[in-house]
Amino acid sequence: MVRIVLRKLSSTIMGGAIIIGSASILSRIVGLARDNLLAKYFGASATLDVYNAAFKVPDLLFNILVLGALSASFIPVFIERREKSGEADAFKTVNALLNFLLVAVLICIAISYIFAPAFANFLMAERSVDQQVTTALLMRVMLVSLIFFAVSNVISGVLNSYRRFLAYAIAPILYNVGIIIGITVFFPRVGIIGLAYGVVLGAFMHMLIQIPALLRTGFRYRFIWDISLPGVRKILKLMPPRALALGIVQINALIIAAFALRLEEGSLAVWTWADNLQHFPINVFGVSLALSSFPVFSQAFAEKDMAKFKNVFSENFRRIMFFIIPISIGFLLLRAQAVRLILGSFGGGQFDWNATILTAQILGLFSISMFAQASIPLLARSFFAHHDTKTPVYISIFVMIINVLLAWSLSSYFGIYGLAAAFSFSSLLSMLLLLTVLRLKFGDLDDKRIIKSVWQIVSAALIMGLVVHGLKYFIAPLVDMKTFVGIFTQTSVSIVGGALVYIGLAFLLKFDEVAIIREYISKIKQAIKKSQQ
Repeated sequence: MVRIVLRKLSSTIMGGAIIIGSASILSRIVGLARDNLLAKYFGASATLDVYNAAFKVPDLLFNILVLGALSASFIPVFIERREKSGEADAFKTVNALLNFLLVAVLICIAISYIFAPAFANFLMAERSVDQQVTTALLMRVMLVSLIFFAVSNVISGVLNSYRRFLAYAIAPILYNVGIIIGITVFFPRVGIIGLAYGVVLGAFMHMLIQIPALLRTGFRYRFIWDISLPGVRKILKLMPPRALALGIVQINALIIAAFALRLEEGSLAVWTWADNLQHFPINVFGVSLALSSFPVFSQAFAEKDMAKFKNVFSENFRRIMFFIIPISIGFLLLRAQAVRLILGSFGGGQFDWNATILTAQILGLFSISMFAQASIPLLARSFFAHHDTKTPVYISIFVMIINVLLAWSLSSYFGIYGLAAAFSFSSLLSMLLLLTVLRLKFGDLDDKRIIKSVWQIVSAALIMGLVVHGLKYFIAPLVDMKTFVGIFTQTSVSIVGGALVYIGLAFLLKFDEVAIIREYISKIKQAIKKSQQ
């Protein structure tokens, strides 16, 4: 029965998004448990700054070498080769690309290993020599995870092309489990280096869980070294602009981290916590819908069906707004409660009140642009599906320059709050530029329905916000706000009350998104009934 339901879900965009989104929720819950443990073990401390700084170079290489090759070009090219020349040719392309990617990753790991102290010195320029040395040590261990992620992400591309989302969706959960093992098992035994061991373990598990699903597609590994294959050539041709775009994002993150590390100790840790919290809804709704839409976008382009492309874009853009706008308002109003419950829950540990306030205020600034951040993955993949990887690059370069200039200027006056404000403004600018260029390039994107839906969603979400705000202050005097139970009660009642109002208004105003969701739930029920017959 479970297999039938999963097959039914995987056959549509919304179903794929449900699988990815559901697993993403679980992954983010595990991720929040990871952050809770980091908060309790280390608080907003120099130790956690070192740990977060050590991620920056491995993340940069991963985004340039792995995601740069795969996220924009792999799925469209793989589908194209499969349609034109059959599976054998498509799998040959996969093997050749995988081997090329592994060699490139190993070379970059070796170079980065040598220059790790220089990278650490740049990031931790105003920190102690001991912190710089420890950062370089952790960085060198974390670099090993790139090998597993390179293999894992090639596998993910194949699975997504076949619309087999389950193993792909579970993989991030196991990555976080590996990090938790590093915190709770390795760290007490071998010290801070154990945190880096946990990252490597998580990456290995991320790869391992997807291998059985890959084998079921019929793929078998072969050592093929032939970058002259048409599919490989096309992927490598499309790769540089996307790799540059992702590299720009990571360089931007690297610079922001360097700014944060020049502020008071713990600033990077606080930034990372707030960023992880906001990415819970962004990944669940924005990224999951973008990922599940991408194969359909690519198929529409292969079939030269622009009507299909525009319809898919409109539906998914509106769905993202339907979920993310009310959630962002909820985060803005309940930011302190969210931080206290998730990072400071159950008492004890090193996470103090000052860290709570800093994290909550940064989360509030992030929430202003949450809807923009959630829509950017869908907007970017709208270009990628048409083999246009250059436009997002130009926009990324421009936005990065604006962000760095604003961050440098505002952080001088407002500290870490200035960094968060610059980030939110830049995210809004990026979304607007991508949407504007997409509209100019492809014409009407079902504009009337999108504008109508967004106005309805914003109106309903603002009314929901008033209810949440009112319930928050109504419940506070009735419970002990110094306890976990009291904060949980206040937050839960506020969320449930606001959600009921929002959903009620959505049904009353007959939002298109409600009709789609209702229809889809009906299809799932029918699939379950069929499996039971």
